[in-house]
Amino acid sequence: MKNIPIGQILVENGFLTEEQLQEALRRQKESGGKKLGDMLLELGYVSETQLAHALSIRLKVPFIDLTTTKIDIEAVKKIPEDISKKNCCVAFAMNGQRLTVATDDPINFYIFEELKVISGMEIHAMLATKSAINETINKAYSQQTVSNAMDELNKEYSGAEMSAEELESGERVDNAPIVKLVNTIVETSFHMNASDIHIEPFKDRTRIRLRVDGELIEQMNVKPAVHNSLITRIKILGGMNIAEKRIPLDGRFGMTIDGTNLDVRVSTIPTVYGEKCVIRLLSTADEKTRKITDLGMTLYNYEMFKQIIRCPHGVMLVTGPTGSGKSTTLYATLGELSKPNVNIVTVEDPCEKKIDGINQVQINAKAGLTFAAALRSILRQDPDVVMVGEIRDGETADIAIRAAITGHLVLSTLHTNDAASTILRLIDMGVAPYMVATSLIGIIAQRLVKLLCPDCKEKVTLTEPADLRLVGKDQPVEIYQAHRGGCRTCHNTGFKGRTAIHEIIVTTNDIKELISHDATAEEIGNQAVKNGTRLLRDNVAEMVLAGTTTLDELVKATYSV
Repeated sequence: MKNIPIGQILVENGFLTEEQLQEALRRQKESGGKKLGDMLLELGYVSETQLAHALSIRLKVPFIDLTTTKIDIEAVKKIPEDISKKNCCVAFAMNGQRLTVATDDPINFYIFEELKVISGMEIHAMLATKSAINETINKAYSQQTVSNAMDELNKEYSGAEMSAEELESGERVDNAPIVKLVNTIVETSFHMNASDIHIEPFKDRTRIRLRVDGELIEQMNVKPAVHNSLITRIKILGGMNIAEKRIPLDGRFGMTIDGTNLDVRVSTIPTVYGEKCVIRLLSTADEKTRKITDLGMTLYNYEMFKQIIRCPHGVMLVTGPTGSGKSTTLYATLGELSKPNVNIVTVEDPCEKKIDGINQVQINAKAGLTFAAALRSILRQDPDVVMVGEIRDGETADIAIRAAITGHLVLSTLHTNDAASTILRLIDMGVAPYMVATSLIGIIAQRLVKLLCPDCKEKVTLTEPADLRLVGKDQPVEIYQAHRGGCRTCHNTGFKGRTAIHEIIVTTNDIKELISHDATAEEIGNQAVKNGTRLLRDNVAEMVLAGTTTLDELVKATYSV
């Protein structure tokens, strides 16, 4: 069996077509020594799991899906973290003197001999995908580090409860457990793809919660005695005044986790039981910006979007509430526009991602560098495309619109509920309607919608007339809902990941005429729908019927009275 080529097994099991195999073999020859499996993954012909299943058949080694398997932390501890990471293997179960290890290379017997010596146990190997092994390593060892740091902290603070005076004076900042705990909290949050960490003091505990996919998940509780040292450690990292506890403070620091540079923002505010702290994690890796189609934009909307960015000058606005992915959409747009012969300048507060080939200006209000002041100067920098982080006042709106009229492409964001009301917001800010009509080329309204966990979602039948109207049906229809309590894959939430939904208005001549004649948002919206705009609700209703999100998400994202 071992001699049967992996490609043949993939074809026999229906994972691959003969044509795809031949193409992959041809590319493999050209690449000079790349493994066929890696080539197939690179071309996107097979998934990691399919490849692992085929290897399992070929090598007669059982396959294990780590995402759905219960991991025994005691088994994990048998192998040090650095050995696990170096050899891409993780122990996940033990039975007597037998340790079961997941690996992506089950015929590398040298590794198993090394593990046998380290653990003092018999090793039983199972095959798993590389990404599942790395994810399990990150989760399992960070859990272990958290519990170790918590044990050390509890020992430190249970010996003698520290008095308020001692805490004020000594603060015990440089003790290792606190340093370890802060690092561990940030690392765990990064591995869980959290956007924010909330540290909240109460009478009998300090609660630490993480915001993952827009939802807060309670991660741990620590003793109240630990709270002051924890906040002081974070303040020292953030370059904040540790003696000032009566007013809100802001700070920031950088951190590198698994080779990714993080920009960490810290904000504290005094509450009844002490300072509440929120830490925001921003990945500032000089990464390639994501394509607009990777962000959940449908092909129908993408065609409308392309119409907008083809215009050489004008204003394109992205609107939506805080945290709806507006900046990500703008960065993706800049990625599409960035070419060697185009000069792009951005004005941001703060610069969230550093993009190669784009001139980014950071606002500094204390020094007098406001959005309006920066914009005025930028127009003397001979730009082709200008990106303004946010239009916050009439002055910025006015300069942005004038820049568009004088032949620049201006991209910006605005906080409104839908695409049509954005036009009225600009007019309310004091921009003349005829100026808005001549300069505006398109508006993208967007929201983020949580996606159902594919492993544990449940089928239900929708029969309630009011609910059926929301998805545009009049007969009972089958949809999916989140499983209560979720599963391990989705951190027991029932949801995994988020995607953006969009409502795009291209300002055609008839819409420009309506704007000039002071039309209402409703009239503009109705005309846009006639012109082909798909409303936010239509986009989510499609997703609900396709089984990728829930009716609750539809209501949360688009419901209005």
